[in-house]
Amino acid sequence: MSLSQGLHMTKFAFPSHPLLVGFEPLERLVERTARAGADGYPPFNIELVEPNRFVVTLAVAGFALDDIAITLEDRQLVIRGQQSDPAEDRVFLHRGIATRQFRRVFALADGVEVSGARLDNGLLEVTLERREPETVVRTIPIART
Repeated sequence: MSLSQGLHMTKFAFPSHPLLVGFEPLERLVERTARAGADGYPPFNIELVEPNRFVVTLAVAGFALDDIAITLEDRQLVIRGQQSDPAEDRVFLHRGIATRQFRRVFALADGVEVSGARLDNGLLEVTLERREPETVVRTIPIART
């Protein structure tokens, strides 16, 4: 049996455990992220450059700065690209470079923030930093009945 015959897309069953309270949004996040990452374009790398700093690099050759939008939507980093069609006023004898749009979504953990982005030589780099949360210990009073 080949690899393609043996793989079937199945719904991810998020583990349920009685000690995991309130993690239902995490299950929805995993499902949304799996759906959003189905397309392989544009290719990307995620690099750990320091213990709490990451760089997401997307290969976006042919996209200008104005063709790309980066937003943060409900703990998701959303990167969109839309090229204008140069074919409106040009005559192509062969057209092998397609203009296309893309949407890449990366789920960010709590405490991970976008600290910058730059476009250089067809590579879009988005820098992410994890800020360590302060440890808070709170005493809960017990009421007498």
